Amino acid sequence: MGGTASLTTRILDLTVAGHLVPTPCLEVGTGPAALLLPALSSISAREEMRPLARELAGDHRCLVPDWPGFGAHARVRVPLEPATYHAFLDALVAAAPGPYALAIAAGHAAPYLAAAARRHPGAFGRLVLVAPTWRGPLPTAMGKARAPWFGRIRKAVEMPLVGEALYRLNISPPIIGRMMRAHVYAQAEHVTPEVIRAKHRITRQTNGRFGTAAFVTGGLDPVGTREDFLSLFGPDLPPVRVLRPERAPRRSGAEMDALIEAGGVEARPVPGALSPHEEFPREVAAAIRA
Repeated sequence: MGGTASLTTRILDLTVAGHLVPTPCLEVGTGPAALLLPALSSISAREEMRPLARELAGDHRCLVPDWPGFGAHARVRVPLEPATYHAFLDALVAAAPGPYALAIAAGHAAPYLAAAARRHPGAFGRLVLVAPTWRGPLPTAMGKARAPWFGRIRKAVEMPLVGEALYRLNISPPIIGRMMRAHVYAQAEHVTPEVIRAKHRITRQTNGRFGTAAFVTGGLDPVGTREDFLSLFGPDLPPVRVLRPERAPRRSGAEMDALIEAGGVEARPVPGALSPHEEFPREVAAAIRA
């Protein structure tokens, strides 16, 4: 499947939180519409969904947008908070209504998609959540006890000059490579110099540090507790399939398992860590179709 399908780029001029947000979208394939939402992370961009979109292109007409504040292009400054991202999906569904036979969300995009499906009944035929997460890296690693530090860290990275220097130190190619080998990809040999260079280019975009600072410190977490995360799912949603990577990091994997064990979703194992859709697109596509 996929492979040679022609890719095009479409710009949607969306108004989000009172700001004009030109939103580049990758389009590929034919058939029923599918919306593919990339993860939110320091290295997030619509390009990460390109391999999966190609795999699905024989079955679906795929639309892959960049999130505000992320992507391999200069970023418009918008309020970096959950309300902005809920509003973004509302604006996206209004501008490109589908309806979508399939909606796929990776990582932190998953709870935003679930919430959007509640607000827009009938917009999505079924949901697929790939390695779903709801808690940013620092809250996950450090816990609530150190929460007061998260806002201070975010403010430091957002400062002029000093913040840019801090950001550059923490998104250097060696650090990106180490991060990807630690929990983004499952197989170290897949973290090639070419992959690292591509990810580093994403981080170097104008205003890049603001989205990273918000995400890493938990500022884009759409919920505050596991209970709130689980409450997003229920019988009023379209059918939900969770793709649980076999080598997801322990803490993130525990949240995925809690969602699966709560019931109301169907689970399928896939290879990979936090970005299986990028590292193992063929296997993820097969799990989506199965």
